[in-house]
Amino acid sequence: MVAEAEDTEDESYAIDCPTLVTERLVMRAPCEADIADLVQLADNRHVAEMLARMPHPYGPDEARAFLAAAQGRRSGVAYALTLKNSGAFIGCAGLNTTDRGLELGYWIGEPYWRQGYATEAAHALVDLAFTRTGIQVLHASTRVINPSSRRVIHKCGFQYAGQGMLNSIVAGQVPVERYRLDRKTWTSLRNWVHF
Repeated sequence: MVAEAEDTEDESYAIDCPTLVTERLVMRAPCEADIADLVQLADNRHVAEMLARMPHPYGPDEARAFLAAAQGRRSGVAYALTLKNSGAFIGCAGLNTTDRGLELGYWIGEPYWRQGYATEAAHALVDLAFTRTGIQVLHASTRVINPSSRRVIHKCGFQYAGQGMLNSIVAGQVPVERYRLDRKTWTSLRNWVHF
């Protein structure tokens, strides 16, 4: 999952950072105590090359800069993803404001890949976006070479909206697929799931 372009500050997308609890995750504001685990998981080229703004190598200075940015947001929201049963830090997810509007973003540390955590976090953030803001459309994008992220996006109900290019700190100029989920579709999917 990539978050495109630099975040723009749009206070109409302001969301407090409530702790979210899913079946297996506790999603909370990132904090100083996360730095060591954040560095350990984020200092991975396989993770960084799929994202727009994550540098590689990734050390304590980059982790502190991320925390400062997350805590200083006036719009969107950033979460540390932790396992409910152990408290282990496994990645980050958030809602970022871009020139197209609010966009879903996430990354999971490689030891935790292919276990459904990204989908679980993404579902929680999609619900948060539509319940806590007045947005009509939520955006997502992924590198074209990232089928795992594409599956997460599809499982959340996003529809393909086209392709574009992204300037990644690590990978340079890369092609991405863009997706969108409108409020009407989200409402229909939520109602369908409850039957």
